[in-house]
Amino acid sequence: PRLIAASGGTHELLRPTATMADDQPSKKRKTESTLEANRAVFSEDENAMIDLLLGCGQDHLFESWPAPGEKDDDKKRFLAQARVCDQGYPGGIAAYVKNAKKLLRDSKEGVNPFDGWTPSVPAGVVVDYGDETHVALEKTGMEEIGDAAFVLVAGGLGERLGYSGIKVELPCERATDATYLQLYVHSILALQARAGEGKEIPLAIMTSDDTQAKTLDLLERNAFFGASPEQVTLIKQEKVPCLTNNDAHLALAKDDAYALQTKPHGHGDVHALLHTSGLLKKWAAAGKKWIVFFQDTNSLVFRVVPGALGVSKEKGFQFNSLCVPRKAKEAIGAIAELAHRDGRKMTVNVEYNQLDPLLRATINPDGDVNDEKGGSPFPGNINQLIVSLPEYKAQLEKTGGSIEEFVNPKYADDTKTKFKSPTRLECMMQDYPKALDASAKVGFTVFDNWVGYSPVKNSPADGVGKFKGGNPTHTATSGEMELYGCGARVLALAGAKVAESVDFAANDIVVPAGPRVVLHPSFACTFDEMKRKVAGGGKIKILSPESVLVVEGEGVVLEDLTLDGALVVKACAGAKVTVKGLKVSNKGWTYTPASGGDEIDALRGFVVEKNETETLVFDKPGEYVVP
Repeated sequence: PRLIAASGGTHELLRPTATMADDQPSKKRKTESTLEANRAVFSEDENAMIDLLLGCGQDHLFESWPAPGEKDDDKKRFLAQARVCDQGYPGGIAAYVKNAKKLLRDSKEGVNPFDGWTPSVPAGVVVDYGDETHVALEKTGMEEIGDAAFVLVAGGLGERLGYSGIKVELPCERATDATYLQLYVHSILALQARAGEGKEIPLAIMTSDDTQAKTLDLLERNAFFGASPEQVTLIKQEKVPCLTNNDAHLALAKDDAYALQTKPHGHGDVHALLHTSGLLKKWAAAGKKWIVFFQDTNSLVFRVVPGALGVSKEKGFQFNSLCVPRKAKEAIGAIAELAHRDGRKMTVNVEYNQLDPLLRATINPDGDVNDEKGGSPFPGNINQLIVSLPEYKAQLEKTGGSIEEFVNPKYADDTKTKFKSPTRLECMMQDYPKALDASAKVGFTVFDNWVGYSPVKNSPADGVGKFKGGNPTHTATSGEMELYGCGARVLALAGAKVAESVDFAANDIVVPAGPRVVLHPSFACTFDEMKRKVAGGGKIKILSPESVLVVEGEGVVLEDLTLDGALVVKACAGAKVTVKGLKVSNKGWTYTPASGGDEIDALRGFVVEKNETETLVFDKPGEYVVP
């Protein structure tokens, strides 16, 4: 793969530092004297970095520096880290400090970012998966898919979930133990196989210091899951310096006077990385027209990509947010059109904790409430995005990839002059449209949750709290059962007769659990393709909610099947397999609730006992009929 960007610092603790002030002239003179004496130790570039920091009012960083000959290597280490931070931020450290001062001043003064803006429901498309309109949209999307590139935002570890590894290495289900990254790469390869000769679909993965090496290792250990190493590029996000006060003084590490404390800047950095890495120019030169952004643990997203891309094409959307129906006050951002009193307009994401007060202050004194249909009129943003590459590339060339930022300091008291702990500027990828002018076509595409949105982002303990509050748990337990449920429901829409789901309890939550259906991306990429490969009229029968069906291979066709147990069908490329008149009845698999065990079992709260399985593997090209 191509590896882009370099390593930055990683420090978590604050070293208390004195603030340089005009009433400390003797201390300032001493610092300046010592620093000037050190100048001969450094190269021209290192001295330039010192000058840059001094010009930004960061004199305090050098207060503890000793005379030349002492700690010189540490001093150089500090300047090297500062250089990484400078290069990793659009405009460098000077721009970072300038932006921080403004945002910190606004925060202290309580400036309302939505002052003067009035919200309304924007233009978008609500898609009913499987109907004629959806099938037509998928057809349009598949005509465009070969001209798309994909970007996976994968900078996070699984610590929040209770997992010590990277999130994309988690299995999305235990039937096949396919990891999220494996599922994503196989999905892209399946789309690529249907895009026509010579249409390679590139994948860029945004990593971080925490995930870069582990992501590369996962890819290399698994031969890139069948992808060409050249079509995968890792772009690494750098961290940004932390801030100790409203003067935007940079923080030093508590246990290291020669290291800046840094933290993640947010997934909005993906835009700058695509720009500075040269990927946008490369993709544009290769004839790519679209970029699809997706998150690290949503196993269902590729079910809705073809239809959503069809919407982008037909509506001419420069920016298309994939959405789900939203309930009032649900903890998910909402897409809204905002009109300013000065005539400006923009269609953007509004965070759920900002939407209610915005609505109360403008169009609805009741705030964020459900409409007569029982849901919020504002669609829920799931941060899966599709952008039109030509306009996107041109916009980033104007802005350098910078995205509107925010700051969220935790103040020590009501004076708002001291922070409880260092803060930093942050940015979000969904805020890109804020920089677009009113003529840009920005919209959304809504699919139901069951087919497009099943994130795994909460630990088992947090999931219990969500469950007790009547909210989606978004745990590994729910994620796995929702993946199976999606497969079973798609089969039912195609004409199969599928057993109803039953309640399944694990990790102190209860989720619906029906037949464990895993449809590998190679089997079918669109609903129309699914219908052509799955016989209607109830000829495919899955009799019990505990049954397991795993299907892999583009050449598999299910014409007549009765299943009560576990069946695995795998066909290699070139193998055409027709399942016709097959009856499977065996002991199947048992999903047994359990506590403890390894991390992966503990996350799910159950173990899988594979008692008996009918396994049909066709590893040579040819035509086969089963039985």
